[in-house]
Amino acid sequence: MAHNLDKVVTKPALSAGLGLRRSEMKSFAELTPAEVNFMEVAPENWIGVGGRFGEQLRSYTERFPFFCHGLSLSIGSPAPLDTALISNIKNFLDEHKVLCYSEHLSYCSDDGHLYDLLPIPFTEEAVHYVAGRVREVQDRLERRIALENVSYYLTAGQDLTEAEFINAVLSEADCDLLLDVNNIYVNSINHRYNASDFLRQLPGARTAYYHIAGHYDEAEDLKVDTHGADVIEPVWALLEQAYGLFGVRPTLLERDFNIPPLVDMLAELNRVKQIQTRALAGGAHDFRTGSPTSSGVIA
Repeated sequence: MAHNLDKVVTKPALSAGLGLRRSEMKSFAELTPAEVNFMEVAPENWIGVGGRFGEQLRSYTERFPFFCHGLSLSIGSPAPLDTALISNIKNFLDEHKVLCYSEHLSYCSDDGHLYDLLPIPFTEEAVHYVAGRVREVQDRLERRIALENVSYYLTAGQDLTEAEFINAVLSEADCDLLLDVNNIYVNSINHRYNASDFLRQLPGARTAYYHIAGHYDEAEDLKVDTHGADVIEPVWALLEQAYGLFGVRPTLLERDFNIPPLVDMLAELNRVKQIQTRALAGGAHDFRTGSPTSSGVIA
């Protein structure tokens, strides 16, 4: 089954969102789509959930555009794909009219779940293996998926650079990119490369949407991707550079731990919108056609 770039669901470029968790159901209740343009959930946390929580989720998916960011697909695992999970994800995406489904370019299972996101070896063999699994997932879901460039702290094998590996997998699989800006920054410190140079090497024309988050400073030369802190200035700058290079896309502010008052998260979300507005005013382009996107929408 073909999954062409021109079949990507149209999403407003000027769009900033938050992750919806059960702990935030009450505090998010009065939000409007003008304040939070879309929300994101991990489908594994909601599949099969009924009762009060199921009704609450429905109340949100009926009012807000939704994206899904998976946790358990384990696209690089040596174990067979979990086809029952994929079927459940498809039903969830269809039921809630989810605009985009993304996962991690990593693995989290072998003989059972490993409860962490582990790096895939950067090898040609792994490229072909992962790309084949992505194509199967897309065929089963009957939609494109986006894969996130992940943070990692060691590599099991490296015949290719990280950027070469990402480019090769996405090209061979013909899937999209969830561009996580904070992960680039974290990896650039931990693996001692230039974040801006790395960003330029990514397949930006495939960007479905962006993630931005904070992290933990374990040491001056060791950063841990926690989604538990405010976004720092170098990461904001890298997001603005990504918009300049690849165009403005929907952008999710991730916050999983040490969740601050809603007013503080909305302040960071408004900063995303300000950077988007500035980038569009500067002449953002549709990088697939080279045409200006004066409408602020890229199909």
